[in-house]
Amino acid sequence: MSEPGGIKDYWNGLSPEARRAAQWGAVGALIAIPVPFVGPIIGGVVGGGLGYAKAKGKI
Repeated sequence: MSEPGGIKDYWNGLSPEARRAAQWGAVGALIAIPVPFVGPIIGGVVGGGLGYAKAKGKI
């Protein structure tokens, strides 16, 4: 069982836009890992933006 205030409660309290941005940001960062230093940061930002745009219905 999860404790109150755990990660599951935190995740369930997020807005759909924040969830999608977090998921796509993680995917973007994983894809960009082969590029040293800057790749994961840029990949995370691009992925997060893509997830946010998808959640808002703009894509």
